[in-house]
Amino acid sequence: MKAFKNLAAIGVVALMTSCASTIEFPVSEATPAADITVQTRKQGKTNYLVTITAKNLAASERLNPSKKNYVLWAVSEAGVIRNVGHFTQINAEKAVYNASFPYQPVEVFITAQDEEGSCYPEGIEISRTKL
Repeated sequence: MKAFKNLAAIGVVALMTSCASTIEFPVSEATPAADITVQTRKQGKTNYLVTITAKNLAASERLNPSKKNYVLWAVSEAGVIRNVGHFTQINAEKAVYNASFPYQPVEVFITAQDEEGSCYPEGIEISRTKL
């Protein structure tokens, strides 16, 4: 019986991770040490869970020119660019962003800017990837 429970648990984990796709961002010229990935997973019929993870991302204040925030952007299938949030960096080791989108993003990118709530990307583009 215990073997059956272990096998069932392994199966559930395999199913959960098999539905998700993880993509690495290209190396950034502005922050070359950063290792950034995005994982997308379908949630229900129309929602998508998006997780962006950045390891070894330099503080935005250390960029040249210095900026206040890393802002995250998503592009929908219709080509609409949306500000979806920003990294809250507690330390330089790891920053994680999780959100549920009501549309399938086709591209995600990160900018360094002074205003986190802006409607249009401006400042330094850190990295961009297609999903």
